[in-house]
Amino acid sequence: MKYYIIAGEASGDLHGSNLIRGILAEDPEADIRCWGGDRMEQAGGTLVKHFKEMSFMGFVEVLTHLPAIFRNMAFCKADIEAFGPDALIFIDFSGFNLRIAKWAHARGIRTHYYISPQVWASREGRVASIKRDIDHIYVILPFEKAFYEEKHHMPVHFVGHPLIDAMQGLPEPDPEAFRKRHGLAPDKKIIALLPGSRRQEISKVLPMMVAATREFPDYQFAVAGAPNLGEEPYGAFLEGTGIPLLMDQTYPLLQHAEAALVTSGTATLETALLQVPQVVCYKGNWISYQIARRLIRLEYISLVNLIMDREVVRELIQDALTPKALKEALSEILSPNGREKQLGDYRELRQKLGGAGASRKAAKLIVDFTRAE
Repeated sequence: MKYYIIAGEASGDLHGSNLIRGILAEDPEADIRCWGGDRMEQAGGTLVKHFKEMSFMGFVEVLTHLPAIFRNMAFCKADIEAFGPDALIFIDFSGFNLRIAKWAHARGIRTHYYISPQVWASREGRVASIKRDIDHIYVILPFEKAFYEEKHHMPVHFVGHPLIDAMQGLPEPDPEAFRKRHGLAPDKKIIALLPGSRRQEISKVLPMMVAATREFPDYQFAVAGAPNLGEEPYGAFLEGTGIPLLMDQTYPLLQHAEAALVTSGTATLETALLQVPQVVCYKGNWISYQIARRLIRLEYISLVNLIMDREVVRELIQDALTPKALKEALSEILSPNGREKQLGDYRELRQKLGGAGASRKAAKLIVDFTRAE
């Protein structure tokens, strides 16, 4: 059977690659065409367009790239029609995917949504279009099932969170080899800096992180570089600081870190699952932020706090993100009591997320539904 998958970000590429492996395990003759990244291509999909050509963050940034977005949509529709998939699968990336879903549904193409849109966070009215245009939904957060089924009377499949699978495949850390490979001192504990995977995030957040590092001379810091961006976006902020940039080493860096400063997003959950105490940082374009705060009705922005429904990790957002605030929050989680409290909360978080095998469960459901339909 033929499957067409659309993912538009680095996290979607990761989860899409595991989904592709799961589909191929259930349907060895599967022909898979995809929008995503290197991981999805390596897993067995034919890559149509790389996510680095599509990832625009914030309302202002999206507006300035509208011509490119419309070109991508037109190309996507033409490519789907030419391929003729038995199943069209969306992974997150709701602004793009929901528009393609409406078009596909009108043409009788069977649609599946893995890692469904975060309509519980903003623009809840989109549930009506999801109910109309998506045939099967696979949710990964425990509270999403109740949101759809109890509040909106819409059946969904809770498969667990795919990050648990990603963590299980990591090699055992080798501190001595890791430090030697990256020129890190053998006698100083490491603090990881994760400033995000988009240029806009890095330009706003990384300067604050770097400024805070000066208050912790007994620790060494390292930046996790997003592989889709290359080294250039980080250079101006790290020049002369002595802070190394580790490209495509996020998980190994976290495995060896005592604590982390993390830009909000999937990385907050990755950091928690790797049992690293963290402070969550976010600062965006001022206009985009003002619009977002009026649309998003959530008490928290990090997945960790949202899942736990209480403050487990400190969130420093927009004007609250200052070097002084970072110093105070980081000092807290470096203390024995602060560290142990957060790690204990992480253990409870993991239990809430369910067991392993999310991507394989979703893949089996998709293949079974496709065969039946």
